Amino acid sequence: MSNKMTDRLDQQSIVNLARQQYETQQKSKLPSNRVELVSKGLVYPENTPMRAGFVDMRYMSAYDEDILTNSTYIKAGIVFNKLLESVIVTPGIIVDDLCPFDIEGLVIAARAMSYSNKYPVNVTHPVTGKVLQREIDLTAITSRPFTLNPDKNGEFEYQTDSIQIKYRYITSAQAEQIKTDNTISNIMEYMIREVNGNRDREFITNFLRYEFRAGLAKQFRQEVLNNAPGLNMQLDFEGDGGDTFTSGFQIGPDLFWF
Repeated sequence: MSNKMTDRLDQQSIVNLARQQYETQQKSKLPSNRVELVSKGLVYPENTPMRAGFVDMRYMSAYDEDILTNSTYIKAGIVFNKLLESVIVTPGIIVDDLCPFDIEGLVIAARAMSYSNKYPVNVTHPVTGKVLQREIDLTAITSRPFTLNPDKNGEFEYQTDSIQIKYRYITSAQAEQIKTDNTISNIMEYMIREVNGNRDREFITNFLRYEFRAGLAKQFRQEVLNNAPGLNMQLDFEGDGGDTFTSGFQIGPDLFWF
């Protein structure tokens, strides 16, 4: 019986592999574009395909629209990750290993590629305080300058007189694991990879718990945040009187709906 079961499992594996290869082949027929990562790939280890700084992403199909309306994905908060898993065609890309700012940039690119680069937003006039409805060009959203120099592991260095820290930006999967009751310490545990040359996880946990004073920890977080990759969500808009002003805006959950 065990042999028969093993045979069935082996046959199922072959069927699944054939199905995956067929789906990959069919998806490759759709046109694709090369999309630059917000981070330029500098936040990832050299031995990953993300370090190249871009991914190839195909245009969405009607099947991908089913992903956007999948209630299970929506409730779990993973609908955009699932969409990217479907449309990214670069081999070896694991969406959960991407950082949230890169996922945000890729989702906006997917929308602009497959539907339209025009998107309605509400902005507040800085003088009159009036909320105005305007339309932006999604392709005009640019990445903020990112000037930190990573090592081969995609890690960055932060140093004070007595502390030398190596850290990485958290991935999408890690962000999902952050506990709301311990947000600050959880984020730093995921980010910090080495303290004064020591990479032992228990040592780093104890360092955060007993040695890293709150003031110094806040300075570290602020330095990381100030230098993090991200999108420039400030564009120029025209007021009702013909004047021009610069304002921020938000991309809402209705990004893929008109």
